[in-house]
Amino acid sequence: MPDVIPTVPASTILLCRNTPELEVFMVVRHHQIDFASGALVFPGGKVDDADSDALAAQHTRGLEKYPEEEHTYLIASVREVFEECGVLLARATGSDDIIPASRLEELMPYQKKLVDNELGIGEMCEAEGLELACDLLSPYAHWITPTFMPKRFDTKFYIAEAPSDHLAIHDGSESVDSVWLNPAQLLKEAEEGKWTVIFPTRCNLELLAESDSVESAIEASNTRPPCPILPTVEKREDGNWLCIPKESAYQVAEVKMEKGKAP
Repeated sequence: MPDVIPTVPASTILLCRNTPELEVFMVVRHHQIDFASGALVFPGGKVDDADSDALAAQHTRGLEKYPEEEHTYLIASVREVFEECGVLLARATGSDDIIPASRLEELMPYQKKLVDNELGIGEMCEAEGLELACDLLSPYAHWITPTFMPKRFDTKFYIAEAPSDHLAIHDGSESVDSVWLNPAQLLKEAEEGKWTVIFPTRCNLELLAESDSVESAIEASNTRPPCPILPTVEKREDGNWLCIPKESAYQVAEVKMEKGKAP
């Protein structure tokens, strides 16, 4: 048996808004990215070493609701969304209000510094008097890349309402396009071939489409029992099928794998 590739911790956020219908922000991965290239995904990425330092935790609100081992995932999710689409879930230290767009614009030079690992998110918060608003995040899903894949991630998904005056836009580097769309509409367009959507993303979009507002989607995620998903492959007479536990909250528990195509 070949050795199983270890997983890399990663975080992602379903950034949602009411317009008035529920919409979610998604980006198209650059074709040169070696995971989900060209696919429409929720913004996110790998946990950085600096996400786990004491300075980052010191400048984060809401960590006390979660076990310590999840703190870095929460911090990473906020950092990744700032890096990838320019939205920052943060407050001035001691304030109850998310920073306005005018303050966000002043902070944009930090975006590239974070991407280039010139500093950590905690150092940015220390220098600018900020607190990351992880208290606004709700756990949404937890997916682990199948054991047969050459690159594997242990990904925590969170859901949050987007600040109304923050302009979400793709970074032009890791992501080359972006869209706000109703989940049901997005799934319809993917079925028509407009978007490439991989199995975990499709499952979470189907789950999101069951809600008609950001508030109801967050409420549903807060009441849903956590269920880590590790897809497996079943060999059947008609081919290979990618399967997830039937007791999960997802509508579809299996999908047929086509040669040369991501499920």
